[in-house]
Amino acid sequence: MCGIVGYTGPRQAYPIIIKGLKRLEYRGYDSTGVALQNNNLKVYKKKGKVADLEEAIVGQDLNAHAGIGHTRWATHGEPSDRNAHPHQSASGNLAMIHNGIIENYAQLKNELIKKGYQFKSDTDTEVLLNFIEEIKINNNCSLEEAVRIALKRVVGAYVILLLDKDDPQTIIAARKGSPLVIGIGKGEHFLGSDASPMLEYTKEVVYVNDYELAIIRPDELILKNLGNEKITPYVQKLDLELAAIEKGGYEHFMLKEIFEQPQTIYDCLRGRLDANAGTITMAGIQQYADQLIKANRIVMIACGTSWHAGLVAEYIFEELCRINVEVEYASEFRYRNPVINEGDVIIAISQSGETADTLVAIETAKAKGAIILGVVNVVGSSIARASHGGAYTHAGPEIGVASTKAFTAQLAVLTMMALKIAHIKGSISEERYRLLLKEMEEVPEKVAIALKQNDHIKQLADKYKDARDFLYLGRGYNFPVALEGALKLKEISYIHAEGYPAAEMKHGPIALVDENLPVVFVATKDAYHEKVVSNMQEIKARKGKVISVITEGDTTSTELSLDTMVIPETDEILAPMINVVPLQLLAYYIGVAKGLDVDKPRNLAKSVTVE
Repeated sequence: MCGIVGYTGPRQAYPIIIKGLKRLEYRGYDSTGVALQNNNLKVYKKKGKVADLEEAIVGQDLNAHAGIGHTRWATHGEPSDRNAHPHQSASGNLAMIHNGIIENYAQLKNELIKKGYQFKSDTDTEVLLNFIEEIKINNNCSLEEAVRIALKRVVGAYVILLLDKDDPQTIIAARKGSPLVIGIGKGEHFLGSDASPMLEYTKEVVYVNDYELAIIRPDELILKNLGNEKITPYVQKLDLELAAIEKGGYEHFMLKEIFEQPQTIYDCLRGRLDANAGTITMAGIQQYADQLIKANRIVMIACGTSWHAGLVAEYIFEELCRINVEVEYASEFRYRNPVINEGDVIIAISQSGETADTLVAIETAKAKGAIILGVVNVVGSSIARASHGGAYTHAGPEIGVASTKAFTAQLAVLTMMALKIAHIKGSISEERYRLLLKEMEEVPEKVAIALKQNDHIKQLADKYKDARDFLYLGRGYNFPVALEGALKLKEISYIHAEGYPAAEMKHGPIALVDENLPVVFVATKDAYHEKVVSNMQEIKARKGKVISVITEGDTTSTELSLDTMVIPETDEILAPMINVVPLQLLAYYIGVAKGLDVDKPRNLAKSVTVE
């Protein structure tokens, strides 16, 4: 939620900030703004996307060597010019941007109103900014000290960046619960919600931790905790190339990321899985192998698409490892006082590694003695740092808001984890283990074959783009795939879609079926295939439009379907990594056919760092 950028150094700040905001626009695009500092504090902001701001400030004085920028996903207050960030304090001397939610803002606001403050926006950010200025004035202290005092009163999540008119080269920053990266250059510093705004300028970064405050000048970076104790910054080297965050000739990031999946799954397997040797090497899992083998249960916590990956993994772990698995929405798990016993294993799944609900949920479980394993994409992210162990997915940056390659990479990691534990535990035969390793190595190639359906699926999208509703059905390993297919369609096309277990169709959803309803079956060859075929016949008998994802050579499903999307045959445990690909393409092309911005769907943001 929300993208933040900052710069201080010898270069012109505005071009760096505006380019950085464009790279972070997937985090929020309700409104955009910049504050520029050059012996005078100038704030420009505009409802809409970054391009709208650029157009609106043509001809303005943009000369500055320090500045901050923000692209907003609205929480407090509707998207508008006045609610856009940065906000200025009542005196006009301070400017601030903020990612997060201040939960006790109403109490702080009432205190300030009683002291005569008036507010120009509906945001919690303006409240926090004026609270900081009130402390600075009343205590006759530095901005750094005022921030420290204010944040001890604040309840909620935040990353804040502040500029002070009287200290033109300094940016004050602090974080709790939302990500902040500082890039270190030669006589200059860069700030961002992630590393993408600074990739072409530096590969050396510092990930700021919760309850840390940073004082950033061109030639100086000081990190402190809220107790005013200095902390030595831990500098890391970025293993990320600029090309990874550019479209590379594709019309949208989402399409690029769908087509990257043969490579990203291969990258996930590379160096870990060796079918010839019969080995899976995962150091972050091996370290906790005994706890996994002895665990009475595994709890997977996640949100959105990552939750669907967890549902697939539940089938896989229970089948291969014979361990009880529960899959929980992180947002529900954190609030319902769950029963956690010492020795329980929690697997936290998150693309960004910053999902607020998931982060709080694992901290809750950790405090009760659970082992926390993270499956995340972003190196150095909060969930990765909070976990005891785990594995990175190595999918590379995912810019499209609707997750695609992150999902298949998560499935690859979770499947390898299950295979490794099952092999050590002896709950899988050596023959079955070796066969699955061999088939796993073939998944990237089979995904590439599935992608050859691209042009055909584009035609299907044109055919079904005007439908008002969709129903997605699957059984067993393919039930979560149906859920994910429906979610993608909702996110990208704004068409109402439901995913359901195919057998549950008769317990309610079949009432929706008529000649206008497209029903998408994930009907590949597996142990449930004959049952799914029966469900297809029931839909066809009621004149529903049957669309099927089927295994190559399946004539039965073809005869029952108006349209099919064909994928190569693979073991049912591994099939979800392949079966989901046609559904990703279908959602993408329906969104495009409807003229929508598929990379930035309305109301959505990539990384949900607030509740």
